[in-house]
This record gives sequence, structure tokens and C-alpha cells, in this order.
Amino acid sequence: MSILITYLEIFSQNHYLALKSFHIISMTAWMAGLFYLPRLFVYHHEAPVNTLMAKTFETMESRLYAIIMIPASWLTTLSGLLLALGLDVWKFPWFHLKLTAVLGLWAFQFLLKSYQKEFKVGNYPKTPKFFRALNEIPTLLLILIVISVVVKPF
Repeated sequence: MSILITYLEIFSQNHYLALKSFHIISMTAWMAGLFYLPRLFVYHHEAPVNTLMAKTFETMESRLYAIIMIPASWLTTLSGLLLALGLDVWKFPWFHLKLTAVLGLWAFQFLLKSYQKEFKVGNYPKTPKFFRALNEIPTLLLILIVISVVVKPF
């Protein structure tokens, strides 16, 4: 409890703006990965199994996930939780809507990881058309998140 009080005491306007900026930057990197990985799956699906092109897509997918998406997702979530703690927004319905949408982004990321593993072993799951459609999910969740934070419905 004393850690919480100390945190709230030092949560000045400057700290808030720096943390908010960091949250937006990390969220942008995470969303870029969530938008790009399904697109890579479309191109990967069009490459014959066990070719140099397929191996190149495997490398691109792996690096995107490990180097950008994992750190950005954690940094976005942790900075968001710190902001929520400092602003005490837990009681507002709009925050629960945002939090649910963020959990949806995490679920989407884990789904993408499962497809990535399938591609890596030479199983080409679904179709390019499926991955093009799948690519719309993070867009819809992003719209829900932005509206919940800016408009604060309810």
C-alpha cells in the first residue's frame, strides 16, 4: 500500500505526460506488428514450402514477433497499467471496454503466434484470403480502444 501512495505522490503532470507518450509510442509499435504479421502470412502462403522465399518469410515473421511485438506489447500493457493506476480509472465503464479490447489484442497476438508456428513447420494454415480478412481484427480493436479513451462512452 505504501508503494501505491508513493507512486501516486510522484505522479506529477510531467511524469504523466512522459508515461503517456511512452504508452502511445509502444502501442504504435505493437499495432504495426499486429497489422504487418498477417500480411506477411499472405505473402508466405504464396511461397512454395521449403523454398528460400518461404525461409525468408519465416525469418521476417520470427523477428517481427520476437523483436518488436513481444517487447512492444509488454511495454504498452505495463505503461497502460501504470497510467490507469495513477489516474484511478478502474471504476469507469469506458476503461473496462478499453481493457477488454486490449485483452482482445493479446488474444489476437497469441493466435498469430500459433499460425506462425504452423508456417514454420511447413503447414500452411488457412488461405491468403483468410489472412487478409484476419488483418481487419486489430483495426476494429484499435477503433474500439481509441473511441473508449477519447469519447469515454457510458
